[in-house]
Amino acid sequence: MVWHKALRASGAGGFMWMRFEAEAEEEFEAGCALLVDRLVRWAGEQGLPVDAFLAEVALEYRHRATVDGRLGWWEPRHVEELLLSWFPQQVTELPGEERGDAPGTLRTLLRYLHAAQLADPRGPVLEDSLAAVDAAAERYPAAMADRTRWGLAKYWMTTAAEQGVDIRDGAALQRFADRAQRGEVAHDRQTLDAIMEQRLTGRALSGAARAEPQLPVTLPTDDELRRRAEASAIVSQVRGLAEWAGPGGRAVTGTGRLRMADARELVDVLGTGDSTEGVRSAADLPRLGLLVEWAKKARLVRVTKGRLYAVARARPVLADPLQLWLRAFDACFELRQALIGPRGGRHVESMLFDAYEDVLEDVLNTLYSLPYPMPWPRLRDSVRLAYRARFQLDEGSDLRHRMWFEHADRDLRTVLDVLDDLGAIERDQGMADPVFLGVDLPDAGPELPADMPPELAELLGVAGAAADPAAQERADARRAELTVGPVELIRLTGLGTRAVRQRLLAVGRDAPLVGELAQAPAAGLLGALAEDYDLDTARVELADWLSARGEREAALRQLTDAVGNMAFRTRAQAMLDVLQVALPDGEGERLLHRLRGDSRLAPPALNTLAQRELLSPEDMTDAEHLLVLAESLLQLVELAGGRDGAEEALRAQGPEVREAVAAALASAHPDRAGLDELRQLAARALRSPTARTVRSRKRGRPTGKNTRKRRR
Repeated sequence: MVWHKALRASGAGGFMWMRFEAEAEEEFEAGCALLVDRLVRWAGEQGLPVDAFLAEVALEYRHRATVDGRLGWWEPRHVEELLLSWFPQQVTELPGEERGDAPGTLRTLLRYLHAAQLADPRGPVLEDSLAAVDAAAERYPAAMADRTRWGLAKYWMTTAAEQGVDIRDGAALQRFADRAQRGEVAHDRQTLDAIMEQRLTGRALSGAARAEPQLPVTLPTDDELRRRAEASAIVSQVRGLAEWAGPGGRAVTGTGRLRMADARELVDVLGTGDSTEGVRSAADLPRLGLLVEWAKKARLVRVTKGRLYAVARARPVLADPLQLWLRAFDACFELRQALIGPRGGRHVESMLFDAYEDVLEDVLNTLYSLPYPMPWPRLRDSVRLAYRARFQLDEGSDLRHRMWFEHADRDLRTVLDVLDDLGAIERDQGMADPVFLGVDLPDAGPELPADMPPELAELLGVAGAAADPAAQERADARRAELTVGPVELIRLTGLGTRAVRQRLLAVGRDAPLVGELAQAPAAGLLGALAEDYDLDTARVELADWLSARGEREAALRQLTDAVGNMAFRTRAQAMLDVLQVALPDGEGERLLHRLRGDSRLAPPALNTLAQRELLSPEDMTDAEHLLVLAESLLQLVELAGGRDGAEEALRAQGPEVREAVAAALASAHPDRAGLDELRQLAARALRSPTARTVRSRKRGRPTGKNTRKRRR
């Protein structure tokens, strides 16, 4: 389990997250509100420009429109997409209204994330992100003025305003919408067509499907990976093919195939194992044909003017086994026709043929970072579930469906055979790990299984109170398939893991690597471990970080200082929590007890000791009880989000919160600024017992002064 999920599940305190689950809208809104409040305060102290609304929109972009959702990771592509696509699509600037400084606000946000030690230490350096803002800022005004980049709601809202409609008047806006639906509103149809085309072709940003964070992986050194790549038969064969073709080229037939004499020679040279006896065409040598197509897709050879040539630019790749292997791996995604395409006769495509690239990507991503090898039956069934969704198959399992699935299964095995030959996966026989045997929900009640999609429930071996007996029988059969005897077990090799990670990173996915935090600052290390690492890899990463710094006590002091300097109480708490559990042999518990005497760190240390039942309430002094109370209230204020949410949270505690706040203010808690803010919030919240802070919107739909800029 990733550590931040374990924190949430155990109730071990809240956390100023820098990534929220896609469906956790309330959590994101609270975190975004808190972050923007602190940003505005910091910008004022630094004399930097900031527009709170635009900062909020920028954070929403990273949360809602990107696959990883990391608020503290800003690559140049994110900067460009935000300024040139998301803002033009989402932010409405009406005539006569003040225009916010979006590039300036983004610069300030980036500076703040680094100053507050919230930026991901594995991401770009601040200077690179700021340079990307400068580059995009020159094109920002033109992008905002380009109506074809607008969202549909923004188009109609602006059209209404330009025709004199008071868009703050709901009734007037509804009357305008009714007239527009009847075709009675004059508007720029050409622009509207362009906007609709972008929506239909997927070029408009509407929110990316969030990808699950991957567990950290460990990789061999490049030298070791290079040695393994050199041992790959496929690497040897495609290199041999390129060398055989050479810069002078070899003649091919009019259809672009090898001449039969050359094909026979290559079968021997490359050792493909094809039988040439009685064969009249190179098209009937499947292994050789695959290798030729593979080398073409890997851009190692090309056919032009009737000859097969080695690609001159590929010479450096051919000389480096690792780069050649990675090139061959990426080419696998273009081998659909060569691997499983029809070859004439009565052969037809399977469902895998139509979904080849997506299924291959999903299979490899599923195997990536798994702590246990995947049993073939589970992999097969998960792919079948994807087929059902993609091709809208019904839930039946008649003969026709079984034939379709079996055909696709055979093709998938063909693909796995090739990945095995390449050295991307390895397969063995053994017993499936119990984690794959199904879901045991004896105490879950009927609601959870009943709410599950039937196919998923069947796949997991879960049956509700009104389960289909036939479906339950199939689920039992699947479970038996995994428990009766050894099954085929599949996992990625080191080379496969390296290649899949490279692809994940290329599309913006989060793919942590054990060892990449060795040079991270202390706060960045602990923040990343708390959010992205499971306990085992957190321990390895922490040990490597400490080892790289020599004197252990000095290194530990850097870590505890980072906790003490963290301005967000909830994040400081999570940083200390992960430090305590990741240190070996009880060292973390001993550290916490020592920190009871540290004026800055005693509050979170006492909190952790109490939550983990390492210190009983009876063993705490009265002063320590007050510190824990103050720390709890300060964290409560943060978890509620911005000031409005904090006041509401304090009011929800009831009349007794007045005494609790007074006691906290009398404590020796070191965060005096936080206590002063708590005092002010409590005074406003408790001024009138019947008063209510009405939050008429979620943070995603601003009202008031911010309404001037954004309407969807």
